[in-house]
Amino acid sequence: MVHRLASRLCENLAPIAALPSADMENPQTPDSSSTAPPQFPHKIAVLCDLRDEAGRVLMLHRKKPPNLDLYSPIGGKLETAIGESPAQCAQREIKEEAGLDIPLDRLHLGGLITEHGFQGEVNWMMFYYRVMGSVELEPFEMREGRLEWIEEHAIDELPLPETDRKAIWPAIRAHEPDGFFALHIDCTGPQMSWNIEQSDPSRNR
Repeated sequence: MVHRLASRLCENLAPIAALPSADMENPQTPDSSSTAPPQFPHKIAVLCDLRDEAGRVLMLHRKKPPNLDLYSPIGGKLETAIGESPAQCAQREIKEEAGLDIPLDRLHLGGLITEHGFQGEVNWMMFYYRVMGSVELEPFEMREGRLEWIEEHAIDELPLPETDRKAIWPAIRAHEPDGFFALHIDCTGPQMSWNIEQSDPSRNR
């Protein structure tokens, strides 16, 4: 059910994005007393949270932009042209980056994260998936960087994107292992701000 919901969310984005804006349909004289919010292109991606039997988190030390030389979970952009669902994207990214075959029924949709104006360049919509159960993997170098197992309590000591350190990882910890959260992060102001828009705590804490 969660995967079907995520698929429908993704499928609905394309027609919404294709609609003309209200300003194009009904041109109005600009109001000098107000400033329009900054606009950025929209991208859709997944984040994949894998743990080993000891509870360590699989992190990618990235050697390519974005987030060059920072640590983050593995993931990547949806192939929207072929109608890929977020769950299918997570399954594919885990196979491509970690070499692991994970069935869809082990992918728990744990969060929906939106970032407005990330690095002043893009709006992200990210589906966060927690792989239920443990996986086995030896750390190794790959095209995007190096995969490493990190103790969960040590994640905050790593070089992380500001959005991850201040907003995403705290939301993950508050809802793991099988809760759900919707998180909106605004990166456009002098200081980053964020808000939990929906919070369904884990039933197995």
